[in-house]
Formats: sequence, structure tokens, C-alpha cells
Amino acid sequence: MALSELRGQLGRDALSLVVVFVSPEHLSNALAGAINAYFPDTPVIGCTTAGEIAPDGFADDTIVAVGFPASHFCASVRLMTDAEKEDGAGIAEAVLDQLSEVARAAPDWQGEFAFMLNDGMARNEDRIVSMINPALGTVPLFGGSAGDGLSFHETALFAEGAFHKRASVLAIFRTRCRIKVFRFDHFGPTDTRMVVTGADPERRLVSEINAEPAAVEYARMVGKDPNQLSPFVFAASPVMVKVGGQYHVRAIQKVEENGDLRFFSAIDEGLVLTVAEAEDIVTHLEHAMDDLAATHGKPDTIVACECILRKLEIDQIQARRRISSVLAKNRVVGFHTYGEQFNMLHVNQTFTGVAIYAPEEMDAH
Repeated sequence: MALSELRGQLGRDALSLVVVFVSPEHLSNALAGAINAYFPDTPVIGCTTAGEIAPDGFADDTIVAVGFPASHFCASVRLMTDAEKEDGAGIAEAVLDQLSEVARAAPDWQGEFAFMLNDGMARNEDRIVSMINPALGTVPLFGGSAGDGLSFHETALFAEGAFHKRASVLAIFRTRCRIKVFRFDHFGPTDTRMVVTGADPERRLVSEINAEPAAVEYARMVGKDPNQLSPFVFAASPVMVKVGGQYHVRAIQKVEENGDLRFFSAIDEGLVLTVAEAEDIVTHLEHAMDDLAATHGKPDTIVACECILRKLEIDQIQARRRISSVLAKNRVVGFHTYGEQFNMLHVNQTFTGVAIYAPEEMDAH
């Protein structure tokens, strides 16, 4: 969608922040200039995607924008470059400054949440959220890793008027709206387990599973031909790890030429991987949306980060139209990611976001 049309749809009211989700096909310096021209007085953050979620559902090769009206939201934004992310104490101090900034700007508003965007090719999300989360305290965080379609070549974040590589952006909001930060997936554990016996954690590579070549052994464990492993197989047959008593997907990105498996998130030797089984993804999404509407009614807006592997599964079972209908009915906008952040965790193959409801005082009207 053209930026001029997007700017018109966001209305004339003052905005505290605009978030743009950009198909990688549109990534250019010219786009950065156009964003600055159309939003000269409003901070804008954003990222490239592995697909967009528009008001009418799944979209590709477009730009989606979300505007947060100043009448209901204030926001503090921090861009973290690759070099700055080495300073854990400095990052924590900056987060505390952001919290103080929004508290001073809107002392009477009670709703707070943090939204994070990361470079999906930098492979450092786990470390970043572990540094940020203690400083946030009870403020819930969600976010997503920038994508590049299925190319896995180059991703970028937008902040401070330009696109950046290997950066992270943290926006902390205070709002008069009621909010709920959430995360869900449609998988459960099976009894089939395997152990990582060779890994390069820094590069998120697994060379051996059960003391056998990783790709071959994974394929055997999920009943597939190792020569036919693909993103569609990884989407349909993910593995999970147990963290804090709960299972979380550790999604596989691709098979390297030497047979190693590259993962989307942290992996290490000795980790026990459990093969997952899926519920029907359409029915699960419908129930999850119903749950979000159970307490305060249907949200006014849901801003979501959905894993690229969910999108691949949906396309594989030809459920895009049904899923898009559910998303549109529940006012979801967002993007498809190379990984999702939820509080102190970097996770995969989830649907993660914030549901935004009308303020309590508006319920009486």
C-alpha cells in the first residue's frame, strides 16, 4: 500500500508513535525519505517482514502501518546499535530512563507495555531480552524479529529516520487503554525425544543429534526423508524444549550444506528436544481470539507478531483465507517474523502480541 494512502487512513489526530511493517521488496533509502516526509512530526519505528498482517488478513509485498493516538498513548523509543548491545548495564539504565519518561508524561494512566523489534539475522535476541527484562520489572514485553521473506539474507529495522542493520528498537508505552500482552501456540509435546550432542550455540547450529548427523537424525525421528527437509517440514514437525515448566518451540530455520541444522533461537549441547504435535491451527486461533475477548469484550486492535513457520503451515494446508477471516474479524494487524519475544524469552512458532481494549471510562458510553 502507498504511504500516502496509509497516512490518510491513520487520520488527522496527533499520534505518539507510528509502527511500519515493510515487505523487503520495498526496502530502500527512498522509502526512508518517504516515511520521514509523510510523518514529519511523529516518531516512526518499523522493520522488514516475512509477510504482513493487514486489516483484511495476510498480505505480501506491501506496507502496513499502525498509529498510536496521542490521546490514548505516550511512548518512549530507544534504538540500540550492535555496539551498544554489548553494554548490559547501559541498556538496563536506558530502559529505566524510558520507564521514567512515560511515567512523567502520563502519571494518571495505568496501562504499560513494551514492544521490541530485533534484527532477525543478528541471532542475538535471547541475550537482548535477558538484559532488558529485569529492568522492565512487571511491565510486559512482546516483540518480533525482522524478516526477509524466505530469503534469510538481509533484514532491517527503521528508527530515527533511517533503516539500520543488526540493531534493536525498544518502545515503552503508557496508555489509558486496558491491555493484555499474550503468547500462544498450537503445539503440545509428544513422547518422542532427542538430545543435542553437537552444537555451535553462537551460530545457533546443531551438528549432531543423538550422536548422529543432525539433519539425518531429525528426519528419522519425525519420519521424513532427509533429502526432502524444507521449511514446510520444519513448520509441520517442530521440536520443543521445556523452560520453567512450560514447553516452547525451538524452530529449525534450514539445513546447511554440510547437514547441520540452523535454528531460529538458542540451542546448546545437552538440550533435550521433544517432537511436537499440532492442534488444528484455525480452530486454535479462533479459541485464542475468543479467550482474548472473554474479559473486556473484543479488543479495539490487536498488534501481533506471528512466526513465519505458522504462515508456512497455514499456506501448506490451504487455510490462508480462513485464517485471514479470523484475523480481520478480530482487528489484528502486524507482521510475520523470524522469531518472537515474550517477556524474558525469545520463542518461535508462536502468535504473540498485545490486545488493546477501550478505557474503562468509555464502557459506560
